[in-house]
Amino acid sequence: MNIQDQLVTQYSVWKNVTDYLGAGEVELPSFEALTETMKGAGIAGEVNAPVVGHYGSQTLKINWRTITKDAIALAEPKAHSIDLRANQQLFDAGKGEYVNQSVVIKTRCVPINLNPGKLAIGASTETANEFEVHYIKIMIDGKTVIEIDKFNFICVINGKDVLEQVRKNIGL
Repeated sequence: MNIQDQLVTQYSVWKNVTDYLGAGEVELPSFEALTETMKGAGIAGEVNAPVVGHYGSQTLKINWRTITKDAIALAEPKAHSIDLRANQQLFDAGKGEYVNQSVVIKTRCVPINLNPGKLAIGASTETANEFEVHYIKIMIDGKTVIEIDKFNFICVINGKDVLEQVRKNIGL
């Protein structure tokens, strides 16, 4: 079985699960672990030790073609549920066929920046919303592969909640 991942064929942006917002260009958050530099006896130099299940600030950015009422509404200072639904195209080289794969990214986030963009004749405004992500869940073909919930102390990576024992140890 030789499946080659190729590209995203289409996607859409949704608010509160049911409100279609369009298809602005999306910059997804990165997962940069919090780290502490360790040095001393038993270590030949320094190593950065990750704090397992803890991540730095994560931002989601959506660039729109024009200034829209939805972009302005997303600047309201409260938590927003933003879902991204995508179709990825794969190629099954063994069968010589294309395969479609579902990717759903669910977020809960708060606005930290609204850039209305620019006005130019015959051009996009490049309006942009930027959000601090408090919760993110990534599902591929319906299976959760990542779920980070910073306020509820949940960190699921590839089906394993790496903070489960930590929650038990601290009484949560």
